Amino acid sequence: MNLLAIDASGVAGSVAYIKDGKLAGEYYFCDKLTHSQTIMPMLEHMKTLISMNLDEVDAVAVTAGPGSFTGLRIGVTAAKALALALDVPIVGVPTLDVIAQAMYFTDYYICPIMDARRNQVYTALYKWNEENLERLTEHMATDMTEYLEELKAYEGKIIFLGDGVSVHKERIEEILGSQAVFAPSFCNLQHASVLGVIAEKLYHEGKAEDASTFVPMYLRKSQAEREKEERERNGC
Repeated sequence: MNLLAIDASGVAGSVAYIKDGKLAGEYYFCDKLTHSQTIMPMLEHMKTLISMNLDEVDAVAVTAGPGSFTGLRIGVTAAKALALALDVPIVGVPTLDVIAQAMYFTDYYICPIMDARRNQVYTALYKWNEENLERLTEHMATDMTEYLEELKAYEGKIIFLGDGVSVHKERIEEILGSQAVFAPSFCNLQHASVLGVIAEKLYHEGKAEDASTFVPMYLRKSQAEREKEERERNGC
């Protein structure tokens, strides 16, 4: 099958094309430009470089959240527009699953963390069981300090990765000490190529969705929504 994958859920943005089960191309960007400036140009450039025929795409994959509210909207909107135009289904994959999947076949626990501000992170805990990556907890938005105290109960090393590492690394080391390990930079953030691998499997399992009804995963309300509720509570 042929699958186009789009990620704009975090600080990095990327697009990838899986052709006949193999990675044909990937475009990755992590700098000062916003996803609205990069996602579609990356897609157009990649399409030209590898002579990609969009009419051959069987499905569009997208990171479904959690993540940046603005980034998620950009990525999901682009993915839905393409899927509807091509009349193909969409495959949504939780962002945390994509980050964790990059750490292949390790005996350590895998803990992706995405910065959610105010000392909170989006996170879940994973571990490989032979060739299957198992999620041991729910996807959640939680206080980082409290979560680290809970992780102390797990025996064994824990690999941390995701954009939350740069924010919370000092606290992680302080609370977990040598139990904590940090992923190298080349696999620290989510990649559309990894998204594509997961999405291809989900597609064959019949888990693709209608693009017109697909919605991203939000684990908490946006800052604008929280501020509005606070103003209403205060009678403003």
